[in-house]
Amino acid sequence: MVLRTPIRIRTFQRKLYRKAKQNPQLRFYALYDKIYRDDILNHAYQLVRANGGSAGVDGITAEKIEKSGRRMTFLLDIQEELKKKTYKPQPVRRVLIPKADGSKRPLGIPTLKDRVVQMATKLVIEPIFEADFCENSYGFRPKKSAHDAIDDVKRTIRNGNVKVIDADLSKYFDTIPHTNLLKTVAKRIIDRGVLHLIKMWLKVPVVEEGEDGKKRITGGKKNQQGTPQGGVISPLLANIYLHLLDSIWEVNEIEKRYNARLIRYADDCVILCKYGTDKAMKLFDTVLKRLGLSLNEKKTSIINVHHGSFDFLGFTLFMRQSRRTKRRYLHIEPSRKSQNKIKERLRTLTQRNLTILPLAEIVDNVNKALRGWVNYFHHYNCSEVLNKVKNYTEERIRIHLCRRHKIRDRKIGILKYPRQRLYEVYKLYKVPQTAVW
Repeated sequence: MVLRTPIRIRTFQRKLYRKAKQNPQLRFYALYDKIYRDDILNHAYQLVRANGGSAGVDGITAEKIEKSGRRMTFLLDIQEELKKKTYKPQPVRRVLIPKADGSKRPLGIPTLKDRVVQMATKLVIEPIFEADFCENSYGFRPKKSAHDAIDDVKRTIRNGNVKVIDADLSKYFDTIPHTNLLKTVAKRIIDRGVLHLIKMWLKVPVVEEGEDGKKRITGGKKNQQGTPQGGVISPLLANIYLHLLDSIWEVNEIEKRYNARLIRYADDCVILCKYGTDKAMKLFDTVLKRLGLSLNEKKTSIINVHHGSFDFLGFTLFMRQSRRTKRRYLHIEPSRKSQNKIKERLRTLTQRNLTILPLAEIVDNVNKALRGWVNYFHHYNCSEVLNKVKNYTEERIRIHLCRRHKIRDRKIGILKYPRQRLYEVYKLYKVPQTAVW
């Protein structure tokens, strides 16, 4: 669900953007009262509701608010707290998301109220920082996407920058120094109310439930680094801090001097070099250390795309020979990790213990998962992978139907549930098998 920004808010954002663009040294001081404007709070709520998400520590969700008919009261209470400056964020609920390598990624879930206030703040301050951000930064920015970043990588490699530093920042969101981050924000915003809000969100305690079922509280006022992944404001703060890296790269003309282009999507970075990688790598590491950050040496690698491959933003990039022209070209397809992820999701959605659910619900859940995955990966050279995913989906649905109807013979299952029937009768989403072009 895509929500259009109301004209009044868009006009306000444009004014801030133009003002910031015209004067890079300008510091904004009267922004706090804009955060609790009726239209901004209401639009922030609509955006948070559209994003969905789990409940925070208070258990309140947008669905509960809507069902109880308390939306207006909910927003008026927030507005009153912000006006009187009595607003205080509640602890963040931390959940651990399993990763493909067996480790777990911590995800912080603020309460609905905190997400709405963060979204309102983001609506107000984002245009100011957008005016400063460099064109090589693509992550979590308006009118920029992961596909734009991949396009940039493709163009740069075509220009001869085939030596790739695939950089991995070590626990970036968990290690951002609070003091340095607030100083960076204060270069543009000196409104004490806004800075106080950001500081409170950085210092908020984190509640985590251990394997023994006991709740543990970490963070709080003594915490000096990190911003919880999952917060609405976190991606913007992460971009603001790493903009220092982009600006150092740009001001010192590193790309021109060393033929080394830096392309960044939040904390995912690649440096594409035409000749050697040593100078660019050394400089990159030095800048990160100055920012209080570090490289994950185990996951950081240097690849020549003529002899190897690298993964970036869910895609694998490598050189391949064209069957038609026999020329080598940069082949971009969904990575093995991305393929395994959708297969695991489909396996979960069609497992044996779900045969008690209505079949229409099973197929609907499978279709939603497939559409989301295809919408992102139906780009570049995806035909082979899409065909594999399509075949795998058909097989999983067929297996589920056989289990549901106690059919044990695979051949009978194929005859009883042919491909055509899966799409025409059971309304399975048909994965496209050709690239966009």
